Amino acid sequence: MKHTLTHTLCKKATMLFIGISLTTAISAQSSYPYQNPELTPEQRANDLLQRLTVEEKVSLMQNNSPGIPRLGIKPYEWWNEALHGVARAGLATVFPQTIGMAASFNDSLVYKVFTAVSDEARAKNRHFNDQGQYKRYQGLTMWTPNINIFRDPRWGRGQETYGEDPYLTSRMGTAVVKGLQGPNSARYDKLHACAKHFAVHSGPEWNRHSFNAENIAPRDLWETYLPAFKTLVQEANVKEVMCAYNRFEGEPCCGSNRLLIDILRNEWGYKGIVVSDCGAISDFWEAKKHNTHPDAAHASADAVLSGTDLECGSNYRKLADAVKAGIISEEQIDTSVKRLLKARFELGEMESSHHPWALPYSIVDCNEHRQLALQMAHETMTLLQNKKNILPLDKQTQIALIGPNANDSVMQWGNYNGFPSQTSTLLSALRTKLPSSQIVYEPVCGLTDEINIDSLFNHGILEKLQNVNVVIFAGGISPKLEGEEMKVSAEGFKGGDRTTIELPAVQRNVLAALKKAEKRIVFVNFSGSAMAMTPETESCDAILQAWYPGQAGGTAVADVLFGDYNPAGRLPVTFYRNTAQLPDFEDYSMKGRTYRYMQEEPLFPFGHGLSYTTFTYGKARVDKKSISSGEKILLSIPVRNTGHRNGEEVVQVYLRRPADKEGPAKTLRAFRRVEIAKGKTRKVEIELPYTAFEWFDTATNTMRPIQGEYELLYGSSSATGDLQSIQIQIQ
Repeated sequence: MKHTLTHTLCKKATMLFIGISLTTAISAQSSYPYQNPELTPEQRANDLLQRLTVEEKVSLMQNNSPGIPRLGIKPYEWWNEALHGVARAGLATVFPQTIGMAASFNDSLVYKVFTAVSDEARAKNRHFNDQGQYKRYQGLTMWTPNINIFRDPRWGRGQETYGEDPYLTSRMGTAVVKGLQGPNSARYDKLHACAKHFAVHSGPEWNRHSFNAENIAPRDLWETYLPAFKTLVQEANVKEVMCAYNRFEGEPCCGSNRLLIDILRNEWGYKGIVVSDCGAISDFWEAKKHNTHPDAAHASADAVLSGTDLECGSNYRKLADAVKAGIISEEQIDTSVKRLLKARFELGEMESSHHPWALPYSIVDCNEHRQLALQMAHETMTLLQNKKNILPLDKQTQIALIGPNANDSVMQWGNYNGFPSQTSTLLSALRTKLPSSQIVYEPVCGLTDEINIDSLFNHGILEKLQNVNVVIFAGGISPKLEGEEMKVSAEGFKGGDRTTIELPAVQRNVLAALKKAEKRIVFVNFSGSAMAMTPETESCDAILQAWYPGQAGGTAVADVLFGDYNPAGRLPVTFYRNTAQLPDFEDYSMKGRTYRYMQEEPLFPFGHGLSYTTFTYGKARVDKKSISSGEKILLSIPVRNTGHRNGEEVVQVYLRRPADKEGPAKTLRAFRRVEIAKGKTRKVEIELPYTAFEWFDTATNTMRPIQGEYELLYGSSSATGDLQSIQIQIQ
């Protein structure tokens, strides 16, 4: 009965607003206009602003904003996280890490996930506030999504992104923002999302407080690094943007007029809040960092004048001194304070006697959200190799499960994570699916530890595997090795980043020894980034990329291995053959990087992923061969399931401009994940608006549709052999 009630509450809670009773919950007599909920957030912010002292204004411009009792302003902590579930605040549903969600190529499902995340965030916020708590990770402003481009697999924070492609990142980021912020029709915003880190920020971690992204080609800036931010500002109406740690063309990003004023506010029309990354203002003036300013007062004033409204840190305390010294005026500070007040009114956070979203705490970690976590984990699973169709495995098979990630629940949570009530590891999931008599479990090795392989295998391991038909090796890396600015001493890792992208040597040697012993091997790779697995394509029969799959990850992997779920994940990043294929990590030029500019053959291409069935593409049709401004093209692609199982296919559409020899070889412009029953053909229809044909114009350094001939390339991955083409003329 309790389970049924929780499920019912979970399903219906998102429909419950306190809107009908809103007027009865607030006193009809308001002392001041800012206390009147019938006024607009901007009107209320204007009124409250004039009642604040300079010192009070400055206090509200820091992430840990104190209350102002004389005006009825509650404390508010701006810093909260929801990268793939409500983070760092106790119980929450933990969905797959975002790079895995990108592999789903399903932005509709991502929207559902983040609607669930915002449900839990609202319920938890109410729970904390009812207890008088206004601490970090308890507020309504979520500093996600990370929409930086995962340009290099060595970047430890790449796992937080949606991959290497600007269009895929834009679509996934838009789904995140809309899921978090809620419907536009609501009286109050559900949450506020934050597009980060603006801009040109994707490693290295070890020098991010001093790194200067300079000499960025206009093409790379406008074609690769900025499009997702523009989309989230203009289409998704994201309410916050976080400026990055690094410098851009010599200026700290949080003090960059070019980025924050010229592009973000003036060109794109952004009206929301800009928040600094945590400690980024200190980088302005501290030794061995940017050191571009003399002290905290000058750094803070310059950041505000450049459009950074809110600091994560404590430097803004010096703004009052800066006003007295004439470095900045109170009126200039008011611009930022008004934005902050307006945002708090938009969220309903300033109201004194009600909660504008009626979501019960029982929605946190509810059964429906657990099932959604499993669905998302299923859709992230990316089958890279399957020799002689070794997968799916027969459930009568005797198996051995070995490897460092076979039973590591914390690894599955990724970083910036919450804490689920339960996590299925691959070991626990297999023990649920198979009789214990069919499973041999031995960790054998750690992630990076050095062991004598010959000695290990000569002392009983091979004997234990004697009657085993298939060895499942659960390896890869871990968020303990790759992540944000971390201390790691293992070979191949530095400061949260990697120095090599190959599988750690100990794991490579174990797999080679198993191959030498003539064992059939299924390699399940857990990682938040691309791995160079060239030898493993020889030693292993099948390779399944499992990412960091969240609380339901073990079940999702086991379901794929034994055919209870037919995988359809696709790579949101290129898997390179080896580290030697990569340009210098600190070089932000896109030349030679990602599927768009890489000239060599990768190990596995962007968009690659196998299924337990097969699909064939017929000749696509378009309703017109030329397009002008304001028009759109309807592309109809016949896709047939020619195998013996129902399955899903991710139809991908790329754009190429043959006349542009310096441009990308191809660039993603549309995708659609579709179900197709065995033996059936489905016409997949995709609309391409005129804006889908935007291309970098070297004459104006802008992105716009350029007259001339284009090619639409459609198929199952970015690999040339998987694509067919149609000629399109842009008028």
